[in-house]
Amino acid sequence: MFRLLVPAFLLALLNACAATPPLEEAVPEVATAPAPEAPEPVERPIPDDSLYPLLVAEFALRRHDYDMALEQYREQAQILRDPGVSAHATHLAQFMQREPEALELVQQWVELEPDSTEAHNTLATLLVRRGRTVEAMPHLAVVARAGMDTNFPILLSSFDDLGPEQQADLVRGINELADEFPENIQLLLTQALILAQYKQFDAALAKLEQLFELQPYQPQGMLLESKILLTVEDPAPFARLERALENDPQDQRLRLQYARLLSVNDLPAARQQFEILSAQSPRDGDLLLSLALINREIGDDLTAKAYLQQMLSLGQRTDEAHYYLGRIAEDEGDQDAALGHYNQVQDGRELLSAAQRAGIILVRKGDLEESHAGFERRRRAHPQQGEQLYALEADLLTQAGEPDAAMEILNQALREFPESNSLRYSRSMLGEQLNDLALMERDLRSIIDRDPNNATALNALGYTLANRTDRYDEAYALIARALELQPDEPAILDSMGWILYRKGDYSKALEYLSQAYARFPDPEVAAHLGEVLWVSGDTEGAKRVWQGALLKSPDHEILVETINRLGASSLVEVLPEPLPR
Repeated sequence: MFRLLVPAFLLALLNACAATPPLEEAVPEVATAPAPEAPEPVERPIPDDSLYPLLVAEFALRRHDYDMALEQYREQAQILRDPGVSAHATHLAQFMQREPEALELVQQWVELEPDSTEAHNTLATLLVRRGRTVEAMPHLAVVARAGMDTNFPILLSSFDDLGPEQQADLVRGINELADEFPENIQLLLTQALILAQYKQFDAALAKLEQLFELQPYQPQGMLLESKILLTVEDPAPFARLERALENDPQDQRLRLQYARLLSVNDLPAARQQFEILSAQSPRDGDLLLSLALINREIGDDLTAKAYLQQMLSLGQRTDEAHYYLGRIAEDEGDQDAALGHYNQVQDGRELLSAAQRAGIILVRKGDLEESHAGFERRRRAHPQQGEQLYALEADLLTQAGEPDAAMEILNQALREFPESNSLRYSRSMLGEQLNDLALMERDLRSIIDRDPNNATALNALGYTLANRTDRYDEAYALIARALELQPDEPAILDSMGWILYRKGDYSKALEYLSQAYARFPDPEVAAHLGEVLWVSGDTEGAKRVWQGALLKSPDHEILVETINRLGASSLVEVLPEPLPR
């Protein structure tokens, strides 16, 4: 007689999959409930119609055809209504990161095996991942009632995204559970986190004191206490953390958290803690990088270089090491050494920054050909980042006063990435700069055709038509649509004010421009607002706006041009020398 069980190799695989927590929790380092030991299997005959599909699923797993295996297990889970099959199918779906299927299967598992704490814990985790935290709470309660450690803080992972009623329901449920389990460490921590979220710091600290009576050096509680004490500017925010480290100086995880807290406002003290950690783990590249960055921030580039070189000798975090060595070399004026380091950044988040810095050095030296060759090498090596590398190169050339070269790059980029809205938008703006309004309009309309709700493109086209043509009705319609999509965006408010001014409605124009300037006191917005005030007869108001903007941006081209064009330069008194005419 066959038993309704999967073979040992499959159990091992699926249990290993299940052991990886499927949720990155909002509150770090809070222990999740350990998976219970598997119960003794109960022998049940496999129906003849299910034997073959289960064998197909097992052999699909041997071939790593996980899609086929999951399809078969899901189907058999519905047919057999067996908790073991549902559990295995759940684990497989989690391993494949197929959360909708995992949620469906674990709900069936809970229904079939309501006493399984693993099933309830898994269901709670998946519900939280989908923002259904209130629904997750009863399942965590089952785990707690079984006497197991329970990750209640996970319920707060999307707290800010909940509506007020859902937040109230969640808080109420947590408080009810806390009444049921008054000495549950994780519930006390969760309550303290909620109180801190609502800035009820005294109440949060009182709740943490209850926690510390049960576990004096509970790590997450100590970190929360320190954050609260920092917020309220307590003179000794780290006292408990320091006592804990005196008690257990080898607790590297706690010391690392302490060092990170210190790095917010006390870099020398943070450096001291990272040095202790590095002495305990001298081959840890992450710690060496932290020490390098802290020393660079403090201004000790010599020590920073030593740590970065140590990372290179260990072969750890080499991309970051080369990038920051390049930055230090640039600061020291050694452009060739900087280029050498930037060109050795092979991957990672520093790749784009290294490409940009190398390009800046070469363009400043007038070596546009070598700069382009460097970008080409990186695009061949990293085709998945080709679009961003094209955008970086074009922007670099534009900023360097080489718009024709930038246009060549963008044309090449769009041949390779014809559907890229960002590259097409960049080319449209460059086209406007080169007075090729036909290209500008063609590119922006292409974006709008593909994405009719692209407020940025609608606004850009509308503003350019208002500013560079007399097609005011078209411009107004485009800007009005953009404003409908993003009613509080300062750039669009500015555009609406400008088109109303061009159409002669000065009073309405002032309303929109004043709103734009209040939200975003940009010199171009100041130029527009000042111009409308000036032509409306409020010369004093215009002078105040312009003078305030000139104090921050005395060389802003549009601002200076506006003041000169209106003949107001002699009345603006904040510049150290007369405005150019």
